[in-house]
Amino acid sequence: MTESKIEKIEREYIIPLRDRIRSVPRYKRTPKAVKTVKEFLAKHMGIRDRDLKKIRLDKYLNEALWYRGIKNPIHKIKVKAVKEGDIVRAYAVDLPSNLNFKKIREEKKSLEQAKIGKEKTKEIEAQKKAEEEEMKAEMESEEAKEKDEEFKENKEAVKEEGQEEAKTAKKAVKKTTKTKKSGEELSEVQKSD
Repeated sequence: MTESKIEKIEREYIIPLRDRIRSVPRYKRTPKAVKTVKEFLAKHMGIRDRDLKKIRLDKYLNEALWYRGIKNPIHKIKVKAVKEGDIVRAYAVDLPSNLNFKKIREEKKSLEQAKIGKEKTKEIEAQKKAEEEEMKAEMESEEAKEKDEEFKENKEAVKEEGQEEAKTAKKAVKKTTKTKKSGEELSEVQKSD
């Protein structure tokens, strides 16, 4: 195997707790049971220095140990241990019926939440798409309005230029007609003299 792959070792144990628990005061028995499980797994799963911090107990395993309270823990428990690298994760194999129902209920809730989360992400994506389309439509409508305004402005500018040209043409015509009229008048005046 290459170094990048982590070895995964799975084992099942039935851990006896009764002998270790009996030597402890009643009000410390369940904490001693938890520690006994960790020590057993550290020994049998080959943890260096038997470091208990490298052992992780599952939530339901812990609840199974604490199921009957602090003074009267169970006498043995079946555990599935999975070693990945230096860390060992322990899971309870047989749970009391109440804890089993609780585990099933929580799994259903997590599945429902995952479905709801997926639906929400789909809704959010749909909203984002709709907003983007609205923005595009607005931009297109604004561009169309700007083009219309530019077209109208150009049309008005052309009209104004045409009117100005017409005015200058009229003025030119007036000037020529005035000169013609004044010339005609002069010629008529000269003829009458």
